[in-house]
Amino acid sequence: MQKKISVLIPCYNEEENVIPMSEAVREQFQKHLPNYDWELIFIDNDSSDATRENIIRICEQDKHIKAIFNAKNFGQFNSPFYGMCQTSGDCTISMCCDFQDPVELIPRLVHEWEQGYKIVCAIKTASKENFFMRILRTAYYKAIRKMSPVEQIEHFTGTGLYDKSFIAVLKQLDDPVPFLRGIVAEMGFRRKEISYEQQERRAGKSKNNWYSLYDAAMLSFTSYTKIGMRLAVFLGFLTSFFSLLTAIVYTVLKLINWHNFPAGNAPILIGVFLLSGIQMLFTGLLGEYIMSIHTRVMHRPLVIEERRINFDSETENK
Repeated sequence: MQKKISVLIPCYNEEENVIPMSEAVREQFQKHLPNYDWELIFIDNDSSDATRENIIRICEQDKHIKAIFNAKNFGQFNSPFYGMCQTSGDCTISMCCDFQDPVELIPRLVHEWEQGYKIVCAIKTASKENFFMRILRTAYYKAIRKMSPVEQIEHFTGTGLYDKSFIAVLKQLDDPVPFLRGIVAEMGFRRKEISYEQQERRAGKSKNNWYSLYDAAMLSFTSYTKIGMRLAVFLGFLTSFFSLLTAIVYTVLKLINWHNFPAGNAPILIGVFLLSGIQMLFTGLLGEYIMSIHTRVMHRPLVIEERRINFDSETENK
């Protein structure tokens, strides 16, 4: 029986990339994987340019290509995760639409999958992105890896191949803010890592900014580490201990030499500002944990669909 491979391409304002991407994926299957059935699914996160019009045109020309249009922008994590759960192949390959993940990875991913690996992760060993950004990413990955009790995969953005057995597990997860990179490391499926050089964006502008990068970092931090609250407890204990010790020393010195030991206001001001800064830092950190809990407790759907194209008739206008 012919195996089927699903390729998922999340997109947002990628009007210049969706048509070339569909052609590139089709070419990979025709040249390198002719013995496989395939489907290409674009999941659009409420683009405001001509992305949807271009996707509709592509779908009309090739029934292998399908589309899911979200009712609004549901974020950089929910939309790809939801799209993976809608695939029907024996395995699913997730890639970006901007060509930073080269489509030439597809045959390599499939080859490793055929060797028995349930997950094949594409790891960025080199990148043409901003050098400063790569330094920050490397430091972040190493910090999270050391702080988390769950193994973390460095320079893994989610691009890779996932067997249908792993996709079945994803469908059972009840998490309204899924962090796929952590889930891959946590679930324990047999995994293979392959390296690649991340390319420059083919066209358009990156949708990532400092806020979205911070949001991704805090989601992984609050989902897979306890060190934030533990550090608050330890630092609070140490600060209280040294503050008490300082108070005792100052009191003793003042009692011994009452008239010649002017304590002054400087120690008080320094202590107040130090403690206030520590309190604000950990109040903000506690807020991040609470926001993460709040989002999960609200239990909102991952995505609300507006339209489907080229799926079976029962779900065409879901």
